[in-house]
Amino acid sequence: MSDQSQGETPLVVLSERITNSAAFGTLFRDGMDLVEETAAYLDGAGRTDAKALERSASLVYATESMRLTTRLMQLASWLLLHRAVKEGEMTLTQANREKTKVKLTAADPGAEDMIEKLPASLQDLIARSMTLQNKVRRLDATIHAPPSDHVSIGNPLVPQMNMLKAAFER
Repeated sequence: MSDQSQGETPLVVLSERITNSAAFGTLFRDGMDLVEETAAYLDGAGRTDAKALERSASLVYATESMRLTTRLMQLASWLLLHRAVKEGEMTLTQANREKTKVKLTAADPGAEDMIEKLPASLQDLIARSMTLQNKVRRLDATIHAPPSDHVSIGNPLVPQMNMLKAAFER
């Protein structure tokens, strides 16, 4: 067996590869589509829906639509930041510094009993934005996790192969 195959191979750092994955591409598209869909709703059918609400529900509508847009803008910022990493416009280290300006915990929705007073379309957008936020939070935790103290053990098959070699050389 050659020394090269017995030597250590460099570790693949998952956090550096995630933004290049198909899963990130899908998450990016879904997030940006949700931003566009929400904007279209709030500027169109949402205005009509809001006018039809009673006064107390109208206040909830205004509050929750602001929370929704704030949440989506923070998520879009995070997604765009990591797309820049994918495109090679910045390093993951630079993105890590910049992402401190993005608040992934921003604007959680209000109480469920208040949300139930809202039009179904807005409720759906809120629920989908929360699903997106949870996905982005998990991905963020994976990408920006502190490096583990990896202890290199080399190729784990080498000791087994050495024992086999020693057994057959007798």
